[in-house]
Amino acid sequence: METTNKTIISVNTTVNAPVRKEWEFWTAPGHITKWCWASDDWHAPYAENDLRKGGKLLTRMEARDGSSGFDFWGVYDKVETFKLLEYTIGDGRNVKITFSDRGNTTEVVETFETETENTTEQQRSGWQSILNNFKKYVESN
Repeated sequence: METTNKTIISVNTTVNAPVRKEWEFWTAPGHITKWCWASDDWHAPYAENDLRKGGKLLTRMEARDGSSGFDFWGVYDKVETFKLLEYTIGDGRNVKITFSDRGNTTEVVETFETETENTTEQQRSGWQSILNNFKKYVESN
């Protein structure tokens, strides 16, 4: 039997908004397309989200110059409204996102298994950048 050591990374932020607003901005496709990219030379022109156990999430991420792009997708394993999302990415890695209600602020923690194409630090930085974009978007709307 083969065993693999999975590297787990967590990124987090505290957003100055109540959890209900954050949940909507995190899960509604019309909002996802406004914040879900790691750098300003990328964007997310399309998103869909079937927010239920067994439902599919999909975000199309593309370079703004059209030079590259990919579909980030997965299937939900667990959905607890305003609290928790767990899903399995199309390549088999697991992601867990918790929303901790602190009244007028909400802590968001994203934990994910790394892939092997990019370094651990590149992945941490990319996922944190997306989370920072989310914070900026929520707080400005």
